[in-house]
Amino acid sequence: MERDFSEVKLLGFDVFGTVVDWRSGVARAVAPFLEARDIAIPPAEFADRWRALYEPAMESVRSGKRPWVPLNELNLENLVAALAEVGLDVAAIPMEELEEINKAWERLDPWTDSIEGLTRLKSKYKLAPISNGDIGGMTNLARFAGLPWDMILGAEVTRTYKPQLATYIGSARKAGLEPGQVAMVAAHNYDLAAARRAGLKTVFITRTTEHGPGQKTDLQADSDWHVVGNDLVAVAQALGC
Repeated sequence: MERDFSEVKLLGFDVFGTVVDWRSGVARAVAPFLEARDIAIPPAEFADRWRALYEPAMESVRSGKRPWVPLNELNLENLVAALAEVGLDVAAIPMEELEEINKAWERLDPWTDSIEGLTRLKSKYKLAPISNGDIGGMTNLARFAGLPWDMILGAEVTRTYKPQLATYIGSARKAGLEPGQVAMVAAHNYDLAAARRAGLKTVFITRTTEHGPGQKTDLQADSDWHVVGNDLVAVAQALGC
């Protein structure tokens, strides 16, 4: 595919898994809580259980079964459900404690290449998350992880969840741009497939341990995305940054 980025003004990023390591960060946050209650499940496995409820929760909004709910609230609902799955009496846990655990999604470490790659890309492009995260959560995560966004775009801005095309198109419009002036950067092929249908350029990076050592999805690009790189530094190099 021809890689003409001459019209691109903004790079929009998937965040969870692409820019930050959600699995390790969530496992770190829940470990003391699980240990204090003698829950034998490994923290990383609990992180996977919690994350497994992510897509079904968003689908209930995408399908119209329930009105718009920001991701922070969905994550809290999913936390309650995941804790119940492992046998905890969630009603006995103070809501303040649950809300503190839920902040794990705002305290995730960037991948080792992320800050250097983003900093280099920022020299040439505006940067923004086009994430399913809500504005408050994305802002708090950016401050924690040092992510140099120029603005926050994505789900709450458009009140839609990826991979709905409106999330990509609406984000571009909110930035004052046409879809073709935005490139979507993600480690997930489905995300880029939707972005391409919405008219955005596409950049794939590999994150082969996002879901742990046994990951079986998104191990490589499965289409002719405009740019493919092993990490964000490689993407910066490919784009002349």
